[in-house]
Amino acid sequence: MSFPLPRDYSEVDKVVILGMGGSAIGGDLLRSLVSGRTRLLVWSHRDYGLPAFVDERTLVVASSYSGMTEETLDGLSKALATRCKKVVITTGSKLEAMAERHGLPVFRLSYRSPPRAALGYSLIPLVGVLQKLGLIPDLSGEFNEAVRVLEGMCSRLAEDVPLATNNAKGLARRLYRRLPVVYGAGITAPVAYRWKTQLNENAKYWSFSEVLPELDHNSVAGYSLPAELKDVAFVVILEAPALHQRHLDRYVVTRELLDRAGISHTTVNSEGNGVLGQMLSLVFLGDWTSYYLAMLHGNDPNAIPAIDYLKERLSHTPEA
Repeated sequence: MSFPLPRDYSEVDKVVILGMGGSAIGGDLLRSLVSGRTRLLVWSHRDYGLPAFVDERTLVVASSYSGMTEETLDGLSKALATRCKKVVITTGSKLEAMAERHGLPVFRLSYRSPPRAALGYSLIPLVGVLQKLGLIPDLSGEFNEAVRVLEGMCSRLAEDVPLATNNAKGLARRLYRRLPVVYGAGITAPVAYRWKTQLNENAKYWSFSEVLPELDHNSVAGYSLPAELKDVAFVVILEAPALHQRHLDRYVVTRELLDRAGISHTTVNSEGNGVLGQMLSLVFLGDWTSYYLAMLHGNDPNAIPAIDYLKERLSHTPEA
């Protein structure tokens, strides 16, 4: 990876990734991907400011595809007042200008799309930076396998593949006019959140995600009320071979409870042998499903008028 970094950047034990929305999901996936393979603490920060634990042994990565994300700009401005190490990932704009004023390394992206459609550009640079610094093991083998998995899936999920053999179209049909609730566990927990956000932004659907084993300690107690929801809710369970066996055991019993409550559900299985392939195969299926659900409603998956309205309104509100 041809991206020079100061030598002392490798002398960290924590990584904080500043980001929101589509620019933040890469950090979530990275955390799950390297968990158990390194003692490095990886923290996704979706907010203003910085975590209080940021110090000189912390690498702060400000990731904003647009370069205009106000929470990320605020976090980087706070980081400038500390002795932490700093890296910026962006297409340009205010974030790049701030970084250049202070002599920070900038990984500049040139791919143009909505941030949520540029997942590879929020994940791969993060992995590359941490590998370059020797903070995580070499994951190139897993990336190569993941590419093969996604290429194979594309031939089965693309628009010209009919409903009868297209899993994403079939799932979108089942979710049509329902309330999607996506369950994940372990490595599929951030993927479940990705499904939720893609259903929100692409399909314009109200959707939620939950995580095992936590949901088995509370959510299952609420399946019965309000009774009207059992005819509306539809649970999608994301499974993968890399999950802890007790996660898989809990999925079995949770499905039993959903059946007893009369709540519709389906289980989606990952593809691939490596952890990354399993994660990204489920991400890929969720992305295609959200696209087809948008098509069923005649929605433009690219447009996000509610978010545009919110940003416009906030632009007229003085910052504290």
